[in-house]
Amino acid sequence: MSRFLREPPSVRTAAGVIVTATLLVVVGGGILIRLVDEKEYADVWVGMWWALQTVTTVGYGDVTPKAVAGRLVGAVVMFEGIAFIAIITAAITSSFVARASREYQARVADDDALDRTQLDARFDELERKLDLIQAALADSNRR
Repeated sequence: MSRFLREPPSVRTAAGVIVTATLLVVVGGGILIRLVDEKEYADVWVGMWWALQTVTTVGYGDVTPKAVAGRLVGAVVMFEGIAFIAIITAAITSSFVARASREYQARVADDDALDRTQLDARFDELERKLDLIQAALADSNRR
């Protein structure tokens, strides 16, 4: 955790942490729902199925918690699922924005270099013309 506070994580690292957290919530939620609502969840695998469909916000409704404790577990799993979708969407959007920004900055740098080259050429031309004018003036002063 301290590593994430010191330096911002990459999109890949952040996605890995989010996926791991979601998997832990599915497994933990599946086990916990089986323990708190045994009547509705015959085994842990039914609990895992419920947790998976809940965290992905699909919610088929084939199994639902009836006990208050089970509904509280469901609320936690739902909130984590909503956060999962929001964070993944934000990470993908952020990577698109960062890429577009890098491409824009590269174009601006190329345009600046081209502008500098054109300005240098124009200044060189002006200096050449001034040198010609000065030489002509010096030549006319000698006569």
